Amino acid sequence: MSLELYLAYLLACLVIVLVPGPTVTLIIANGLKHGTRAGLANVAGTQLGLAIMIAVAGIGLNSVIAAMGHWFEWVRLAGAAYLIWLGWKMIRSARTDGATGAAPAAPRGGFFLQGLLVALSNPKTLVFFGAFFPQFIDPARPHGLQIAIMGLTAMACAAVSDSAYAIICGRTSRSLSQASIRLMSRISGGFLIGGGVWLAVSRTR
Repeated sequence: MSLELYLAYLLACLVIVLVPGPTVTLIIANGLKHGTRAGLANVAGTQLGLAIMIAVAGIGLNSVIAAMGHWFEWVRLAGAAYLIWLGWKMIRSARTDGATGAAPAAPRGGFFLQGLLVALSNPKTLVFFGAFFPQFIDPARPHGLQIAIMGLTAMACAAVSDSAYAIICGRTSRSLSQASIRLMSRISGGFLIGGGVWLAVSRTR
């Protein structure tokens, strides 16, 4: 991969990470509600999920998954259901958090596992990387090394962006009222539900 091609890929990655998705919504909500550490734990989980997706796409299994037919549909619907359930949990918890003066409860399994599951909840990411990587691969050079470089670059861009969200939201939460944090939890929950519904009704070509 030439320097010019890599810079074009890096620019594309930066543009992509600037568009918030379910993982960013989750990190923002937990950063505001539980603090910086919770948001960063989400980031660590989503990084592992992203690494798994990139590894699968890199070894060519994305084409197999895309050809799985109804099994892929079941995986997609399961991911959509998880996002909708998680969004509903956020909205419900926003109604009760602070009512008794107790600290908001952490999710079962911890924030790391929650981030991992949200990252893996959208199997269409496999198809995306499978279509995205070939646009920047130099056929005259080793493919494996180029995919590894692109994968690490994508993870680094996501890590920097997501960590910034977690830190900013964690610090901002100290100056926000409980009412404002509950409102943000409701909004984040609504976005997660919307993302789950979109994933459920979308079709993979």
